[in-house]
Amino acid sequence: MYLPEMPWSVPLQVTFQNGTNRTFSSVFDALDFLENEWPRRRGQRYERAVDTCRRALNRRTPVAIAREAFVAACLEAGLPVSGVAYATALGHRGDHSRTAA
Repeated sequence: MYLPEMPWSVPLQVTFQNGTNRTFSSVFDALDFLENEWPRRRGQRYERAVDTCRRALNRRTPVAIAREAFVAACLEAGLPVSGVAYATALGHRGDHSRTAA
């Protein structure tokens, strides 16, 4: 079953090379950007993010995994991301960290 949004509990803000920012609030937002506006088409993490987001929209992969794949693709392309819960990945919760989904 395809769901058009699949929201993340913590939106991500991506900073582009020209200094502008864009907020991504769902798997659909991320996949739309990856497929239609991505500044760099190549890269292993890009390919994984596209596949993972498609799988999440079809309820075959957890939303949190799609979010992590999108973050990895952004970092691979040199696009800084905020709203990432680094501390939870290490098993710690800080003042600003929340779960990844």
